[in-house]
Amino acid sequence: MSDCVEVQRLDAVWVMRLNRPQARNAVNLETAQALAAALDALDADPELRIGVLTGAGGNFCSGMDLKAFAATGERPYVGNRGFGGLCEKPPAKPLIAAVEGYALAGGCELALACDLIVASREARFGVPEVKRGLVPGSGGMLRLPSHIPYHVAMEAVLTGDFFDAERLHQLGLVNRLAEPGQALDAALAMARTIADNGPLAVRTAKSIVSQSRNWRPEDRFDLQRPRIAHIFVSEDAHEGATAFAEKRKPVWKGK
Repeated sequence: MSDCVEVQRLDAVWVMRLNRPQARNAVNLETAQALAAALDALDADPELRIGVLTGAGGNFCSGMDLKAFAATGERPYVGNRGFGGLCEKPPAKPLIAAVEGYALAGGCELALACDLIVASREARFGVPEVKRGLVPGSGGMLRLPSHIPYHVAMEAVLTGDFFDAERLHQLGLVNRLAEPGQALDAALAMARTIADNGPLAVRTAKSIVSQSRNWRPEDRFDLQRPRIAHIFVSEDAHEGATAFAEKRKPVWKGK
């Protein structure tokens, strides 16, 4: 694993920290490859239930490393995972963004690719690509309109201006606000709550919620039915009901 991404296992939580503070955690190809590897490790390890993505040095991520792009044309894309090794193929397990400081351009798109966002009250988000003659092609134009009102998303994309975390919390993009310096702790608290739940149910629920937004209303239950049938005959479902009846904490097997 590259030094560009630090990883840490905290029981069932897998913490991934972008580690280029001298560049506000701008993503170069090495960082993208390291993050892709860390995400593969999250999905491959049955003992890990959820991931948290954050940044070192008081910032989340300032986007693509423009110096590397200008010098060599380097683009930090990894196979079918896209920008940063994440934006086009998030992990099967839930992922929380813990945002301090700036989450800009590709950095904002990394946060958007996560399932939940916890941010410092002083965090700033933005997709300022148009100010550099570019467009936010790694999810900014696609995900923002489905997460915040259309006209606000259009303002963000066309002006390239920054938005503070408090406003985005009001609009529903940011799940929880934290005091400055406490975003990771708040994200870990949320992660541990999720990690205590049935892992098979959590993965299935994430899949349905993320996919079903594109389903036609008349097809939704027919499409959902085969995707959740395994849940009701799983060992975890039996364990959850038994633990409830016995007034004890469930012991999940993930199957």
